[in-house]
Amino acid sequence: MTFDIEGGVRRLILILGDQLTAGLGALADIDPQRDHALLAEVMEEASHVPHHPKKIALIFSAMRHFAEILRAQGMQVHYVTLDDPHNSGSLPGELQRWTQQLNPAEVHLTECGDWRLEQSLRHCGVPIHWHQDSRFLCTREAFAAWAQGRKQLRMEFFYREMRRTSGLLLNPDGTPEGGAWNFDADNRKALPKGVHPPAPLRIEPDAITTEVLELVSRRFAHHYGSLDGFDYPVTAEQAERLWQHFLANGLADFGDYQDAMADDEPFLFHSRISAALNIGLLDLRRICAEVEAAYRTGKVPLNAAEGFIRQLIGWREYVRGIYWLRMPEYAEGNRFGNSRALPEFYWTGRTRMNCMRQTIGQTLEHAYAHHIQRLMVTGNFALLAGIAPKATCDWYLAVYMDAFDWVELPNTLGMVMHADGGYLGSKPYCASGQYIKRMSNHCQGCSYKVSESTGESACPFNALYWHFLMRHREPLERNPRMGMVYRNLARMNEARQQALWDWGERLLARLDAGEML
Repeated sequence: MTFDIEGGVRRLILILGDQLTAGLGALADIDPQRDHALLAEVMEEASHVPHHPKKIALIFSAMRHFAEILRAQGMQVHYVTLDDPHNSGSLPGELQRWTQQLNPAEVHLTECGDWRLEQSLRHCGVPIHWHQDSRFLCTREAFAAWAQGRKQLRMEFFYREMRRTSGLLLNPDGTPEGGAWNFDADNRKALPKGVHPPAPLRIEPDAITTEVLELVSRRFAHHYGSLDGFDYPVTAEQAERLWQHFLANGLADFGDYQDAMADDEPFLFHSRISAALNIGLLDLRRICAEVEAAYRTGKVPLNAAEGFIRQLIGWREYVRGIYWLRMPEYAEGNRFGNSRALPEFYWTGRTRMNCMRQTIGQTLEHAYAHHIQRLMVTGNFALLAGIAPKATCDWYLAVYMDAFDWVELPNTLGMVMHADGGYLGSKPYCASGQYIKRMSNHCQGCSYKVSESTGESACPFNALYWHFLMRHREPLERNPRMGMVYRNLARMNEARQQALWDWGERLLARLDAGEML
């Protein structure tokens, strides 16, 4: 079947589920009368890892809402639902099918956020006009140019360059506001008693979202995670409400408590905008400008404004640059040769370790955990236990609402697992249970004792931490940032070291046997 359209179709524009932005590169200079948009819900993208049902629902609902917005603007939109009997099941398949039906003069597409998907589209047999993703401050080419000739690509130096380029939080003479580029040392406070985070903004599902929730419940019932209480923004207007709620109620305390964790407090002073930002419902430049304005008008302290901006134009842009610079080889990194399977409790939350139970439990409920929970709880355990990097990366990609390959893979493989050998991070982010005790109240309600390192009542993080250091002594002891911990290890007597090694071995054997810790 072909479409008989007077004058013919000038452009067919494929819009992906994480490209729901009116100013998208591929949507520039459109002719609503002759240009057609294509959006497709396909099983390949929804199931190449077992994505959290809330994540699938977010993307499908946001896609359907965006299609309606385009139609309201006069755009001719072809929307393929998951249940469409003609659905080919893949985005290359849908692009081929609709190209044959419409016979457009040109096909346009904005850069993908997933190397796997972009390669499949580049080799699907359809000539494509590719557009840069202008939603980011740093293009792939600009990052590659910055990286050229550098032995180490440290985020801090990239971040300073981004500050200079954007002009954010700079004095008139180009020096950083407050006399320093980074106020991270001020952003490591545990949550004190009597300090209460703001109530999260709840967005009720409309008719479109309700229909999507029913679809996801029916088609993805076997995926881990709950659909109950879905309240995420699925339009730019809803995302703006969520952003303004944080700006008014959370940003001022974000700096102090961004690393804090607490029982039954999944959100604390975090914005929850990362998923909306990553699928295109919010504009990065405007968000950063409003954060700077809040600081300059005295509404928020500098450590909060700088810390938030650093997450966006520092880490977020940096890991995207690393991803496109190093793929596909980067995904195969396994510096420590880890091969252990991911424990079942990562999918169920059934564990005696309260910090893991809290983080995994809220992840299964909300498809959300903040960066320290991901790095220093679930990630730290995976690193210490020697879980295979691919299994760990696939889990993070599956369970988190905001996880797309460009941002998830470098953060997990590089930052969490140190599987890239230090290309992204200068040291492994490993810690014993003492770090979790310092930054949370999780240890108070735990079956294990954080003050003990060996024996049935001891916190598993403690022995696994020292076991990790001992089994990887040769590559890590020479690292200048690891010198102190290895000096502490050397001060332990031989009997103590042997006891920690033996108990670590016993814990790992239990993991291998599928026993619950």
